Amino acid sequence: MSVSSKSSGITSNRWFKPVAVTVGALVVALILVLVAQWLRTLQPVQQFLTDYPGHSAIPDGTPTGFPAWLGWQHFLNMFFIVLIIRSGWQVRTTTRPAANWTRNNKGLIKTKNPPTKISLDLWFHLTLDALWVLNGIIFIVLLFATGQWLRIVPTNWDVFPNAVSAGLQYASLNWPVENGWNNYNSLQLLTYFITVFVAAPLAIITGIRMSGAWPKKAAINKFYPIELARKIHFPVMIYFVAFVIVHVTLVLATGALNNLNHMYASNNDYSWWGFGIFAASIVFTAAAWFLARPLFLRPIASLMGKVSR
Repeated sequence: MSVSSKSSGITSNRWFKPVAVTVGALVVALILVLVAQWLRTLQPVQQFLTDYPGHSAIPDGTPTGFPAWLGWQHFLNMFFIVLIIRSGWQVRTTTRPAANWTRNNKGLIKTKNPPTKISLDLWFHLTLDALWVLNGIIFIVLLFATGQWLRIVPTNWDVFPNAVSAGLQYASLNWPVENGWNNYNSLQLLTYFITVFVAAPLAIITGIRMSGAWPKKAAINKFYPIELARKIHFPVMIYFVAFVIVHVTLVLATGALNNLNHMYASNNDYSWWGFGIFAASIVFTAAAWFLARPLFLRPIASLMGKVSR
């Protein structure tokens, strides 16, 4: 066997690409850490970190801590996002769906034209989207009603150099030391702001444009074609995947018990309550992931329409 044929066999192996990507990512991460640690030895960089420690002063009236509603909102958002990503990937990659669904054209939702048949995967994805949007509306209302928006909306220009400072601290593996119970570091603040007020709306408006509910002859279609929506929607999904991975990693790596208590138990101690609730939420989400298959989805979908092959 020639060298070229051996090389071709290796690169065609289904594990080659993911392994190569993983190794490449680890190498890049290692280089990033080494560069960040070297930068921190430079006097101008040290002065920059002193001037901008990584967090901005919080506005007057900013609430301290996290209310209980934010805990269950955190769980619901995690639950919906995980299943939305899964179902969205199935919609994107499945060529022959196991079942199809057609909406009942009666009741509250009734149209002149007959409903369009869609895959059961797409029905599940759209149903999750609707629940996620409803939950998001409740989240936004409570966010502004309770003043929690002050924690994730930039109010000072120094948030940007402080975000660079926090990023350098993370990259050098010398974590920022602020307590999220009182104030997020600036990189967290900007990330949460982008997630809530940029990425989520983009996911919604592009998802609606791609759905069958969007009018096919709307005047705006010339300026907002479905192809553009698709080009935006998929990268937004990738952003959410990356956000979840990085977010969970940092939560566990920067004081898991305290962070999980903030997020799930609404307290600032080091008990195991937050971890227990988090573990239960993971089990619940994993169970939903397992049950999200045609065998279990058909009976639910049939309540809202006709399920067929």
